[in-house]
Amino acid sequence: MIVIYALFFAMTLAANLVLAQSSKSGERVIVGLGDSTTAGTPGFLSPAEAPPAGRGNPESQYGYWLMKRHPEWKFLNRGVKRERSDQILRRLEPDVLKQKPDAVIVLAGVNDLYQGYPVDWVKFNLKEIYTRAHEAGIKVMACTVLPYDAATEEVRKKMEELNAWILSYSQALGIGFCDTYRAVVDPRKPGYLVSSADHLHPDAAAYRKMGEAVTDALEQWLTTNPLR
Repeated sequence: MIVIYALFFAMTLAANLVLAQSSKSGERVIVGLGDSTTAGTPGFLSPAEAPPAGRGNPESQYGYWLMKRHPEWKFLNRGVKRERSDQILRRLEPDVLKQKPDAVIVLAGVNDLYQGYPVDWVKFNLKEIYTRAHEAGIKVMACTVLPYDAATEEVRKKMEELNAWILSYSQALGIGFCDTYRAVVDPRKPGYLVSSADHLHPDAAAYRKMGEAVTDALEQWLTTNPLR
């Protein structure tokens, strides 16, 4: 197990080092832009949180499972826990646009809802992220925000509204979409995570479900929208 983790850290570090040369070498770089549910909280600190390669259990991030199926894809974890959509928007330029990856997977908004921000606030910030990356020629995949066990009924209603909008807006803009909420929600207990160590975030098993759902959605979408 230690060897597997060491190999993954080495792969992540190598991906960061070769980012600038990726387009020349033919490698495909995919950035995961988001909050704790991209970072891999609570089991993993992303490279953005613990440079240069992150720290913890690498299986506690959906990007690990994406690369497991597609080792030819270089996944760069740019998740930062506790960040709202406006804070993630501010990182769009340095973490995505300046790096010119082939694709970006966007998952943001749950912390806004948790802190009481209105749905329209999140929509505005997500629109900016989606459209600016799309107009820069980067393939964009929009993901629905994940449930958490302690959410109030008001937050759950806002989450439902936001996730429905993410689907409709992604279709209108012509970008990719993945229902990551559905991937990790408990089918026997709607609004709750299927498995969690802290009742706020997925555990490694749920991150695997999430990663497999993201990979399935990417594979399907890229059949008609291939990476350049």
